[in-house]
Amino acid sequence: MSEGLFAGLDVSTQGCKLIVVDTTTKDIVFVDSVNYDEDLPQYRTRNGVIQGLEEGASESDPIMWIEAVCVVFERLRLSEVRQDQVLCISVSGQQHGLVALDAEGNLTRPTSKLWNDFSTHEECELLTERIGGKEDMIREVGNSQRTGYTAAKIFHMFRHEQDAYRKTTTFFLVHNYINWYLTGGKQGGIRVMEPGDTSGMALWHPGTGIWSEKVSKAIDPGLMEKLPPVQPSNRSIGHISSELVEKYGFSPECKVDAGSGDNMYGAVGTGNVQPGIVTISLGTSGTAYTFMEKPYLDPSGEIAAFCDSTGHHLPLLCVSNLANGYDTVLTMFGLSHEEFSEVVDMTEAGNAGRVLVPWFTGERTPDLPLASPLYFGFGLNDFKKESLCRAVLEGHVLNLFEGFRRMPVETKEIRLTGGLSKSESWCQTIADIFEAQTVPVEGEGAALGAALHAAWVWNNESGRMITLGEVVEPFVILDGKRRKEPDRKNVDAGRIQKQLFRALSNRTRGIESEDPFLLRDKLIQLH
Repeated sequence: MSEGLFAGLDVSTQGCKLIVVDTTTKDIVFVDSVNYDEDLPQYRTRNGVIQGLEEGASESDPIMWIEAVCVVFERLRLSEVRQDQVLCISVSGQQHGLVALDAEGNLTRPTSKLWNDFSTHEECELLTERIGGKEDMIREVGNSQRTGYTAAKIFHMFRHEQDAYRKTTTFFLVHNYINWYLTGGKQGGIRVMEPGDTSGMALWHPGTGIWSEKVSKAIDPGLMEKLPPVQPSNRSIGHISSELVEKYGFSPECKVDAGSGDNMYGAVGTGNVQPGIVTISLGTSGTAYTFMEKPYLDPSGEIAAFCDSTGHHLPLLCVSNLANGYDTVLTMFGLSHEEFSEVVDMTEAGNAGRVLVPWFTGERTPDLPLASPLYFGFGLNDFKKESLCRAVLEGHVLNLFEGFRRMPVETKEIRLTGGLSKSESWCQTIADIFEAQTVPVEGEGAALGAALHAAWVWNNESGRMITLGEVVEPFVILDGKRRKEPDRKNVDAGRIQKQLFRALSNRTRGIESEDPFLLRDKLIQLH
């Protein structure tokens, strides 16, 4: 592998991070980040999202993301790292967000609807109906229509903002928009997409690699003209712009990688580049995904059929509710992560039959935008710190597992990333309920994955053919001291809990299932 510096940008919902890796020393030589709320207060965001919007809406100003990129570039320029030696940059972006540009590169819609925007529920239903139902939709695009995906956001704009829609010549995802800026922006920026992020639009089929004319015409007969070409994810798309070369000191030979979505690069950053490894990301939302050589199309549409950033596939489960319930409980009882784990240790797995279904703000899996939480098995005296803490922990993990169980994978190891992976109780509970070994990954997640992908692409395009695994291996550090094995006693309780959670989820949605009261009694008898 050729030696040099490679950069990864992660433009996420709440902030922007820049990482530079040195493939000579096998070190991360630069890390910096911008928190939108704190570092760019003029945009008046909370957790990176504009406040005061209608219920269900979640939007941000794309210019804020560009400004954040400029901030971290300036910090790199002022550092001791030689930015002129960066050979390639790759961008990881929050998936599904919609950015609309006119022919001159102006935003036709001043804000971007984000992945966690639930305001397009009606558009999802209309599109599915126009195509002939969920099964027909999955045949067309490999996925069902969900509020998180991009197709319904475009349709919402077509239905409610016709003037802006007519002016739009290009619909981008977040990372495509940043790529366009890096390669010139209004002065000739490159307008392309790549398979990984594009497969989450519910307009492009990840199995066939083809835009669905049927779905695009159901939105607007002229939509196809507004969709950029899709080019391979394992190539560069061009060079960094002369403006950024002059302003921040990059080399004019610095390439811009195709980039991808944050989940695709989260896989790279955790070494999830071969079968049998599952990554679970524990953040605002929760995701679980794995490398596959062939596409997996879930008949229910609940496991997302995504491509990865290597020319293969990345079936993915996403739940909207994860850190929200946990963070609220920490605040409510004034607990640190360590104190929370101590409280949980005062109770037994299974929580004596008390189960929380944590659909606090609607849910993506199962697809219930209007969902609300359910508390089952709680007596009048049960709403106490100990039982609530365990209920929140187990409820979130059970909710994640309920979707994951459809994924056709023999799990060799679960690699944990995200803020909650620092919690001992989260690591152990996931091991128990998923019945698999878990290990936290130290490092920088999607931004690291982007930088490593940039190194892989640059080397291959320079004639030094190497595998992505060779690039990744020196940089992915597993926290072996915190590796967790499933606890046999907890696994027994967890198996009944999983049945109980499934019964509650199904019966709430009108689906015939086992008797939750009998399952609760079985769980109580276990202890």
